[in-house]
Amino acid sequence: MSKIAAYAKLLRLPGIGALGIVPVIAALAMGSTDLYSLILIFIIGAFSSVFGFLVNDYVDIELDGFVDELKKKPLVSGEVSKKNALLIAFYLSFTTFFFIALLWYGQPIDSFKFSALICIIVAGILGTFYDVYGKKVVGSDFFVAISVALIFLFGALTFGQPTVIIWIIFILTFENILYMNVVQNGIKDADHDYKLGVKNIALTLGVTVQGDKITIPRSFQAFGLGLRLFAALLFFVPFVVFGYEYYLWQIALLGILVVVYLFLDTKLLTIRTFNRSQIRKLIGVQSFLRYSLVPVMLFKIIGIVPAILLILIPIAWYIVFTPFLGEKLFKPRM
Repeated sequence: MSKIAAYAKLLRLPGIGALGIVPVIAALAMGSTDLYSLILIFIIGAFSSVFGFLVNDYVDIELDGFVDELKKKPLVSGEVSKKNALLIAFYLSFTTFFFIALLWYGQPIDSFKFSALICIIVAGILGTFYDVYGKKVVGSDFFVAISVALIFLFGALTFGQPTVIIWIIFILTFENILYMNVVQNGIKDADHDYKLGVKNIALTLGVTVQGDKITIPRSFQAFGLGLRLFAALLFFVPFVVFGYEYYLWQIALLGILVVVYLFLDTKLLTIRTFNRSQIRKLIGVQSFLRYSLVPVMLFKIIGIVPAILLILIPIAWYIVFTPFLGEKLFKPRM
């Protein structure tokens, strides 16, 4: 049973609901309602994302061994062998393209599907580059952000020419992943990254930890809040600039959620006491709140019920599977 739990942790089982939903959002925004296609899109999104995490875990085995909270990760603890991890990575890569073939079976490969295929391949290349060289190249976070955004775009191109709303969500996806990697991870790992020779934007801009005190320079705060303020404005662009229909209560709800997530982002960027456990918890809450904003934006476009399901499925998936692995809710072992 412990072996099964180890492999489930390695494959990020509790997070698959959120990982797989990214291209599904694109498919729904493109007007697809076919359940079979949506399930396949979900699997493709989940497998391609888990592949990236697995490669990252494999590359970071030695580095993770220096962090007490990460020593229980399956590859670091030895519960899963490096050989088996590579075999699983190969399997995930192969089955991702197998499910793409199933998704497109019997359909002509037009220019959009060809572009979608290029997106998933480039996403894999950029994601792998980040996994291997990310801690050695300042700004490599942009590569993984583009990678995830391309997985989203794959879900749209599968069904035709992307609309304005697709490109807006594409930018929002890029912004969110960039913020997660640069700001959230930069602060969370600031106590040990410099010891391991990691090169990232947080350390370059002067984020430091001494004992239980953390210093976050205004330049880094400005970078993080700039990203979030840009996204906050972008959520309303479809309605204000491009005339998409909306419910008044939907805009009010979106506004409230935006204010809350900006408050939490400000709280993270202005902390003075370094408590990794509390930081992880704050990041977990931030992540789930941020993921709910796009579905709320899509209430009128894809329908209220599908949008609510997009919010609830990742949360329910996470809540159901996390306790079985012995992990604490909203405090992932990152």
